[in-house]
Amino acid sequence: MLDQWLATVVKARVRPRTCKDYETLLRLHIRPVLGSRLIGTISQIDVQTLYARMYESGLSARTVEYTNAVLESAFRQGLRWKMLAEDTCVGVDLPRVKRKEMEALSVEECRRFLEVAEKSEWFPVLALALTTGMRPSEYLALKWTDIDWQRGTASVCRTIQVIGSDWTFDDTKRKRSRRIVKLQNFVLKGLQGLKQAQESKRDGSTFLHSELIFVSPSGLPLKQRVVKREFRRLLAAAGIRPVRLYDLRHTAATLGIAAGVSVKVISDQLGHASISFTLERYSHVLPSIQDEAAAKVEKLLMA
Repeated sequence: MLDQWLATVVKARVRPRTCKDYETLLRLHIRPVLGSRLIGTISQIDVQTLYARMYESGLSARTVEYTNAVLESAFRQGLRWKMLAEDTCVGVDLPRVKRKEMEALSVEECRRFLEVAEKSEWFPVLALALTTGMRPSEYLALKWTDIDWQRGTASVCRTIQVIGSDWTFDDTKRKRSRRIVKLQNFVLKGLQGLKQAQESKRDGSTFLHSELIFVSPSGLPLKQRVVKREFRRLLAAAGIRPVRLYDLRHTAATLGIAAGVSVKVISDQLGHASISFTLERYSHVLPSIQDEAAAKVEKLLMA
């Protein structure tokens, strides 16, 4: 049933990369324990045993939680197909997930990083990531036609998905993720320099996908793992602790909050599902901003 669920339901609803993750999860972790048993014969204790073995083997609680989400989706489909009388995942206990604390670069670290990055070919992509808070799959999918040079903006309207040597464009994560993001002047200048460099090298055979802003020397879409590697190298060169490439998104948000930018504006810039999500996500940054706001109001009232 799980194979049928993947083929008839999952592939039509999720991104290719997500479907590949589901297939890998089934192959490496679920089938070795549950085998080829009929879905109607799988009990709660069987699922609990699966999760216990996964956790004991060294897999993280987050991986177990993800596995449970996949199986829940499959069992719910089994209910709709009338192959099950109940959702077998209901009542199963999961190991406690330790949420990874979000990290962001400080203002001083950002300055040092940009000084070092400016001397490299990676400055345009990393400066854009640091200042806009776009997801890697979003800024690596940007085309030159997405840039409005007069208004100084970039339109986020697609993502790029890479699986092995294959790649494809896909929709943004959600509807609110389609947005127009303002670019800072030094970022625009870096992009202009990149465009001029690409045009000077174009010879008809190079830049197979020249409509993309960020491409490899062979003209293929730039891979996220390559950007991650160079990002870490530049962090080390600047004497800054290693953080994830995705933490540039958090850095952009915390810089905006520290500068007094409206949370609504920051939420729109990041393409979050709602303002409440932004408030919850960055609640640790807000108290200091609230202190500053209270002081300004008090000064206004008591002047």
